[in-house]
Amino acid sequence: MSPSAGATGVCWDNSLAESFFGTLKNELVHRENYPTRRAARTAITDYIEIFYNRQRLHSTLHYRTPEHVENLYHTTNTTIADAA
Repeated sequence: MSPSAGATGVCWDNSLAESFFGTLKNELVHRENYPTRRAARTAITDYIEIFYNRQRLHSTLHYRTPEHVENLYHTTNTTIADAA
């Protein structure tokens, strides 16, 4: 069995991750100068946890936030489980 991996530098192999990192760089990293690695790490964590997942609308989620879609998923599955 061989691992499924494409050639180095081929963005279509993992388009979701490539899209995320492109968005992260365009919306945050390239707009700021960070005095330390710790400051950069904190800013990136805040961007992902506070803005990207809870506030930023995603076109692939029909312009909803990942948090909203996750809540819908859990609500739907809880309702189905309760009905059974």
